[in-house]
Amino acid sequence: MSVDLAHIRQVMAEADCLFNHAEVEAAIDRVATAINDELAERNPVVFCVMNGGLVFAGKLLPLLGFPLELSYLHATRYRNETRGGDLFWKAKPEIAFIDRDVLIVDDILDEGHTLAAIIDFCRHEGATAVHTAVLVDKRHQRKASPGLKADYVGLSCEDRYIFGYGMDYKGYWRNAAGIYAVKGL
Repeated sequence: MSVDLAHIRQVMAEADCLFNHAEVEAAIDRVATAINDELAERNPVVFCVMNGGLVFAGKLLPLLGFPLELSYLHATRYRNETRGGDLFWKAKPEIAFIDRDVLIVDDILDEGHTLAAIIDFCRHEGATAVHTAVLVDKRHQRKASPGLKADYVGLSCEDRYIFGYGMDYKGYWRNAAGIYAVKGL
């Protein structure tokens, strides 16, 4: 598959910056403080949801001042597209978490189908409690279930197609040092 790099660059050039680097870093600090206050004595297993949660987890974990076990899982609905499809498990958790608290770290809570499936999986596999941390929560009425909310939320944004800090546009710009909205999406 050939990628039109000129188009990818144009998307960034035309994008609206919703949150700059400093605003995102401050939000991550707030999330870390809340997690430290609530989970420090719970011996959690932390799962980073790949690939989107990688940047957020990488920034968040050094701010957590307690012992934890870390692993990853990879479930996706997007596969480098701009619209979600069926849930596809690329890698399930490899660390045992039976009778343990689990903290899921992901980039975004959009409609929530992926996050809801991961939460259900962890509960079904024996987690004592499942906590969720997302960098961004999109404001809209299309959540997978009406009560689906992340326990820890860095930022809230309008219902647009966003990228940066781990979130991508067609597989690109996960490395953007801010959170941007694609013009027209």
